[in-house]
Formats: sequence, structure tokens, C-alpha cells
Amino acid sequence: MLLIAYPVLTPACLRWTRSRALQTMPKLTVRVVENEKPTDRDRVVWDDGLLGFGLRVKPSGVKSFVIQYRNAHNRQRRLTVGRVGVLTPEQARDKARKLLVAVSDGGDPAAERRQSRTAPTIEDLAVRYLTEHAGQKKKPRSAEEDARNLRIHVLPSLGSRPIAAVTRADAHALHHAMRATPGAANRTLALLSKMMNLAELWGWKPDGTNPCRHVERYKEIKRERFLSADELARLGAALAEAEYTASLAQSILAAIRLLMFTGARLNEVLTLRWEYVSFEARTMRLPDSKTGAKTIYLNPPALEVLQGLRASADSEWVLRGRDAGRRLVGLRKAWCRLRAKAGLGDVRIHDLRHTFASMGAASGLTLQSIGRLMGHTQTATTQRYAHLASDPLVQASDLVGQRLADAMQGRARGEVLPLRRGA
Repeated sequence: MLLIAYPVLTPACLRWTRSRALQTMPKLTVRVVENEKPTDRDRVVWDDGLLGFGLRVKPSGVKSFVIQYRNAHNRQRRLTVGRVGVLTPEQARDKARKLLVAVSDGGDPAAERRQSRTAPTIEDLAVRYLTEHAGQKKKPRSAEEDARNLRIHVLPSLGSRPIAAVTRADAHALHHAMRATPGAANRTLALLSKMMNLAELWGWKPDGTNPCRHVERYKEIKRERFLSADELARLGAALAEAEYTASLAQSILAAIRLLMFTGARLNEVLTLRWEYVSFEARTMRLPDSKTGAKTIYLNPPALEVLQGLRASADSEWVLRGRDAGRRLVGLRKAWCRLRAKAGLGDVRIHDLRHTFASMGAASGLTLQSIGRLMGHTQTATTQRYAHLASDPLVQASDLVGQRLADAMQGRARGEVLPLRRGA
């Protein structure tokens, strides 16, 4: 009697058999993919031509191409290559082959994809920039301007993009889109560049990869607009009429006159408190400004404006607003009405400051005197105005203020006494 011995099918044998069966599956083709039907759970059909490449079929019927591999730490990873219908089997196989080659070189495509999905975006960078940099190291007004540029220009086009995905072409496109306003375009590009430098510092971006590098800035033409004697007379007449008819509030009229007679910046006047004003020393000592702590010298016309306000002062603010305890706001709208009345349609509020400096230059003041009156920290900033004789600061401020007051009232220039030199 012939005895035939059959192998015992142990669990290990069964696992080996299933493994061999998977390895002998036919190559994934369009027909094979179409014929695979969903079951009650996920299953993967492996390709026999490319080890680690397969077709995953979900109970819902969704089919995707996947790869499976072990990374450098011997941990098994599975990664979706693409959906069936978006990629053909051959396209998916080519893509899978490239990913598996990266794995053989020590890469981990699944980890890289996961990291890219959780990578910080430009919006995340903007929040951190405003909180940790602008909010801590910049003047409040500058921080507000940065927030505005981010909200209007940067975030709409780049906000959702991962920081590492923003290219030089993106930075150039953003800059080019703002070409109608070269100054704003340059400031926005500078803002994005600073943010990218900080992203490198914070470890969100590799060093030396700032995409704003080599993006050429637009040439800006500095605007030099000074009011002539005739324009000053028209402005003075418009102020006088508004005061007589009470068409503008006293605080608004005083603000315009203080801007003219002191050469101060708009925010310096609007945020002026009575504690900063010394009638005895004839100064306004600002604890902070665009250039730091600053002293503004008060000439007789400016003192007259302040004394008129002090008579009815009931607030800590020199220029009080409509609501009790609040300072003046909305001056730009009032200025537009006033300049229209005076026929000064192209004159900005900041041009009053330029006019103060230009009047000083025309009066023979030195570059140093004008610069100190204006609060300039760099001599080059004052170069546009003057390079004449030296005079004491208080006398210089008196001279400028008186000439401005005369011009605004349409009076001819009176005799000006020569000032001592060498101050």
C-alpha cells in the first residue's frame, strides 16, 4: 500500500502562501483596476511588477493607488499616490517608482507630506510677526500700517500658502500687482521680506531662502509740495471763515494751525496732552514720536492757539474729540473740506510740515536749525530744504511762525531783524 505524506498547513505556511499569492497578482492595468469590486472592508491589490505599489479599494467603492514601504527607522508607512480616474495605472506606477526611489535614498514621503500639510502658512507667519515683532518693537502707528498692508495686499494672495512654498515669482507678482502705487508696493515687499527673514530666524524656513531677494524695487519720486504765499493766504482765509461760521470745530481749526506753526507730524499733534506743554519754557516735550523723545519749540502764533484751547480745557487731550475724554479723530475728512474751500485740492496735511521747513529755509535758517526744529535724526532728511546760516532755535521758530501767520492773514512781509549766528 502506497502511503502519501501531505504537508501540514501551519499558520506560518498559510501566511507564506498568502504572501506568495500577493506576489503573483497580475500587473495593475486599466482592466484589472476596473474589475476590482469593493467588499465590506479596505483591501489592497498589489502590483507584481513594482514591489510596494498597489491598488486600495474602499467599501465605498473609492479606488486609489498607494505605495507601502519601511522608512529608515524600519517603520512601515503607506502613502496615497493618487485617485483612480485622476491617474492612469501607468501614471501612478511612474509616480510610485519615483517615491520609492526617494525611500531607497533615505527619504520618507509620507512624513514629508504630513509635515507639508501642517507646515506654517503665511497667515501663521503674519500673526506671529504682528504679535512678537511689530507689536513689541515698532511704533503703534507703524504696527497698524503693517497690519493694514497684510490684510489688504499680502494675505488675500499668499495667506494660505505654506511659507516654504512661496517663491521669488510669487513675491515679484505681488509687487508687480501694486505697480500703480510704487511707494506702497515697495513697503509691502519690504514687509514680506522682513517676515521671511524672521521665518528663517524662527526655524520655519531654511537660512538664505528669502524669496524677496533680488526683486527690484520701484523708483519712488519724493513729493515736494510747499504752499506759496498766495496759497497760505487762501488757507488762512478759509480757516477764518470756518471759525466765524462755526462750520468746523475749534479743535479741528486749532489742529490745522498747530501743524502749520510747529511743523509737527499729524500724530504728534493729535496725541498731544496738556502735560507735555510748557508755556513757561515755550515747548511741547513729547515722550515719544516717530524718532523717539522730541521737543517742539512754540512760537507766538502756536502759543496763541494753545492759550485759546487752554481757556476751555476739560480733558487731558489738547485737541479733544466730540466724546468726553477722547481725543480728536477724523481730521483728514475735515482737511479735505477745508482745502477745497481754499482751492488747495492737491495739498496733503503732511505738506503743512514741508511748508514750515521751506519757510525756514527761505528765512535763512541753517540746515542744523531746521533739522532740529523738525525733529530729523539724519541730516540728509533736511537737505531738501536748506543749507544757509546758523540761528538759535527759539528765534528760528519765532521767525518761521510769524512769517506763516502773516502769510495766512494776507499781510505783506514785515521787517525781519537779523538773527545772531553761531548758535
